Amino acid sequence: METTLPQFTSGPAHAALRDRGQRAHLSGLSAEERIERAYLDRGCVLLARRWRGGEGEIDLIFRRGDLLVFVEVKSSSSFARAIESLHWSQVARIQSAAEAFVGVHPELALLDMRVDLAALDGMGRFRVIPNITM
Repeated sequence: METTLPQFTSGPAHAALRDRGQRAHLSGLSAEERIERAYLDRGCVLLARRWRGGEGEIDLIFRRGDLLVFVEVKSSSSFARAIESLHWSQVARIQSAAEAFVGVHPELALLDMRVDLAALDGMGRFRVIPNITM
């Protein structure tokens, strides 16, 4: 005899969860756009957005002269919470994705490279922590 579990795919709880996920997605896009503009304003050239490869995804990839910058964007109610939300396992996945990106673009392999963390607070202000991988 087969037992069927109830499906929780409708109703107010599901709608609230879906709406929260949609807000988080849109908030993430907005944060990435804010950081993209800041890097462009500083003379960087955007090479990719949300590039996926290796074992991870890189939010933004820029080039400025002889430097490649891989940027992870984190947004939260405060800078501290945004920074704390980045875990070392995620940094390792970003590094793996960065290596995969350079593997696909070998003409960039001799450039200096770094991974930055761009943290946004609840007011939309940001701080960039350069070279988080050291």
